[in-house]
Amino acid sequence: MIKKKISFTLNGELKEFEINPNERLLTLLRRNGYKGTKYGCLEGTCGTCTVIMDGKAVDSCIVFAFQADERVIETIEGVGAGNEPHEIQKALIDEGAVQCGYCTPGMVLSAKAMFDENPTPSEDYIKVQMDGNFCRCTGYEKIWSAMKKLSVSHKLR
Repeated sequence: MIKKKISFTLNGELKEFEINPNERLLTLLRRNGYKGTKYGCLEGTCGTCTVIMDGKAVDSCIVFAFQADERVIETIEGVGAGNEPHEIQKALIDEGAVQCGYCTPGMVLSAKAMFDENPTPSEDYIKVQMDGNFCRCTGYEKIWSAMKKLSVSHKLR
């Protein structure tokens, strides 16, 4: 199989990768240790594989790895830290919006892309932008509550 080299900025660092021609970005990231990007539906409908590409939330399961060449990619590993979580992570925890945690990385990245684009979104805007991130545990009310509180408080860094 012919392999190709690509490079892109990943979580603020320029990285080079060798890829297979039909490899998905999700597979490339996980193969290289970025396990916060999760396998879900593999059809671009559940949001568990969400990453930020050039400022936009995308489903990495439907993006080919070669499409990331010379782009800027952010994964959950680039957002917050265990002892110093990002404000979005903190808000979700404070509202009790995190249960099993499988969907949480995708939720955080979708929310981050949304708030980076619009720091004070309306409730309707939040629901539209977060659509496509499925959570089978919380029922969404606590997630919306966390997002609304962030929107009102302008607490994002």
